[in-house]
Amino acid sequence: RCNRRGRGGDRKAPSSRPQARFPLQHEKSRNMGVQCEGVQRATADVRLFSLPSGRLRRGEIPCYDKAQYQKRKYNKRRDYIIMAKLYFRYGAMGSSKTANAIMVQYNYEERGQKVLMLKPKLENRDGAVIVRSRCGLETACRFIEDVTAADAQGYGCVIIDEAQFLTKAQVEMLVQMVDDYDVPVIAYGLRADFQNNFFEGSQWLMAWADTIEEIKTICWCGRKATCNARVVDGRVVQEGEQVVLGGNGQYVSLCRKHFRRGELGDFKDLHLGED
Repeated sequence: RCNRRGRGGDRKAPSSRPQARFPLQHEKSRNMGVQCEGVQRATADVRLFSLPSGRLRRGEIPCYDKAQYQKRKYNKRRDYIIMAKLYFRYGAMGSSKTANAIMVQYNYEERGQKVLMLKPKLENRDGAVIVRSRCGLETACRFIEDVTAADAQGYGCVIIDEAQFLTKAQVEMLVQMVDDYDVPVIAYGLRADFQNNFFEGSQWLMAWADTIEEIKTICWCGRKATCNARVVDGRVVQEGEQVVLGGNGQYVSLCRKHFRRGELGDFKDLHLGED
């Protein structure tokens, strides 16, 4: 008997060819499905659902109609179908939400896709059918009150500015655009008002959106600003009507700490809220 490593004993020589863990399943999944070339991903992220597996080269995306998808078995780890989603992108005042919306529209149109830009009639600071950002970007739009869910057909994306002013019924219409017509919808707006209470549109978007993303900006102290302070005569006020349209001269973004204390810090020198 020999105790030295590598000698003696009944060891079997290792196989020179590795064995597949599930050879039958692997072979079956290889032969399933048909590739569909030429399908491009949308600019926005998409919700993915697994579909039958197939050999795909890099950059190729499988495409199946819904009836075929329901009938076939699928491999959850391999292939996907692209579905639309409802996005809610919120941020405090001055976080460039409108500028982001216009840039997303430009990206879609640059790739040959039509975009439906909407806003509520309550937002009329920039004109009836104009969306304008603080940095000077602007684009034409339509009122959301004048469209239906079916109007989203034929568009690559629907974008809504000032979405906090939407009603519950209008948010339901956005959900229909996504679920019934497979059109991605991106809504931009405030999360809360000057008292840190939800707007109606923001409340239902937070409840029903597939993806919720924050567009960040900073307070005068350098922390992330999450609160929208209303300023009157140089002071932060906590009482009044929920909706009072105004821009940089009446609202300022603060972190929660300074919002609760009503401290404007460096913003005092800007003479905010003064006539």
